[in-house]
Amino acid sequence: MSQPALLPLIRRAVENPGRTAVVDAGGDHSYADLSQASARTASRLLDGASDLAEARVAFLISPGFDHVAVQWGIWRAGGVAVPLASSHPASELEYVIRDSAAAIVVGDAGSAPMLEPLASAAGARFLSVAEAAAHEIGVLPAVAENRRAVMVYTSGTTGKPKGVVLTHANLRAQITSLIDAWGWSGTDRILLVLPLHHVHGIVNVVGCALWAGAVCEMLPRFDAEETWQRIESGRLTLFMAVPTIYRKLIAAWEAASPERQVRMSAACRGLRLMVSGSAALPVQTLERWREISGHTLLERYGMTELGMALSNPLTGQRRPGFVGAPLPGVEVRLADETGAPVPAGTAGEIEVRGPNVFLEYWQRPADTAAVFRDGWFKTGDTAVMDQGSYRILGRSSVDIIKTGGFKVSALEIEEELRSHPDIAECAVVGIPDEEWGERVCVAVEPAPGTALTLGALQAWAKERLAPYKVPRAFRTVVALPRNAMGKVMKPEVAKLFAAATS
Repeated sequence: MSQPALLPLIRRAVENPGRTAVVDAGGDHSYADLSQASARTASRLLDGASDLAEARVAFLISPGFDHVAVQWGIWRAGGVAVPLASSHPASELEYVIRDSAAAIVVGDAGSAPMLEPLASAAGARFLSVAEAAAHEIGVLPAVAENRRAVMVYTSGTTGKPKGVVLTHANLRAQITSLIDAWGWSGTDRILLVLPLHHVHGIVNVVGCALWAGAVCEMLPRFDAEETWQRIESGRLTLFMAVPTIYRKLIAAWEAASPERQVRMSAACRGLRLMVSGSAALPVQTLERWREISGHTLLERYGMTELGMALSNPLTGQRRPGFVGAPLPGVEVRLADETGAPVPAGTAGEIEVRGPNVFLEYWQRPADTAAVFRDGWFKTGDTAVMDQGSYRILGRSSVDIIKTGGFKVSALEIEEELRSHPDIAECAVVGIPDEEWGERVCVAVEPAPGTALTLGALQAWAKERLAPYKVPRAFRTVVALPRNAMGKVMKPEVAKLFAAATS
């Protein structure tokens, strides 16, 4: 049976039918297996229709072969893939299903009991993975690259989460830029330890691996011991994670026997690239990981709306605290409040332009229009450029604190405070203050066995920070509030201090 031309990602992958594509708990799965399974899923999704015509298909499937087969099946049927977060409660899943107006909801054995009633309540058709995998392959539609491909919901730090719509062309631009910059090839093998409702996992790991004809090993969730075992196997060539994962890997290494530590460190040196992203990487974490692994983690900068925009070099100097230069095919500039470019060394908002930038916020034309200026996407992040490399100062609305007439970077203060021996982790926020405009406040995860006080912290900080950067309020917490990608949720941190003053 003849089929139409395939989307570039799928076409490139099926050109290597005999190669292993995905390794999961069920074993090794080839690119031919992936082609067949995705075609069966697409045929079942169509259910006799000629084209899903960009109907939204929400799905919650544990990371593994079935997840990729369903995602590809949605694309091959002409639908828009809406990945759901396994960490989210039913109420948040229901919100995404309803907001995206999903016509179909797909789940595996683990998620079906929760998803099926949510789908029914929203008037969507529910489909199980097993049902899709057993269907016969029918005629599939031709899908143009300018069509919508995926809708990824933002973390929703302000208001309800928004669906960020990426086209197939957007995905291709994001993937090929990283293939070029990070030297991906068919000989690579990467371990996925990240959730698949975020571009870090969808694009940087799985998308790049399958475009390159490489192997993607998948864990259903991050586990430090299992991750170290995979690294020690000697099979991996790349590893990508968020700072919280690297901290947990460091803790596991430190808890290991001296003999195993030697093996673990030697295995790390066999990888060609290790990357950190999705949250700021503390310098102390970078330095400790370098001591353990021999790798200076490659830091990069991106967001849901554009994939990756900046990256430290694959070869060459990687400066701690910096996220590098624009990736191939991506234009980046720093602008002031009027949109005028700022000179080097001056802080400005990061603006991005290129084929990687998203199409729209789903059914939010006003929100979409508000983040574009003369074709440039306004990220809301503030940075400064030095010697061609960018240093992130923070979110314009969250991490830039205006206190006593000064603009202060919360990230800069956090980096300094993390060097305090009694602080394991911290988050700095600005709280409205009649006298100062905003007060610098810090929530701290204390190091084990310590009892830090505000007075002691202030005395220590005054020797290292300008007076207006010294925290004026202090809270200790067992764990900072984080989202699924390990980013600290600053609005939740701010509530700790707002509650105390109300």
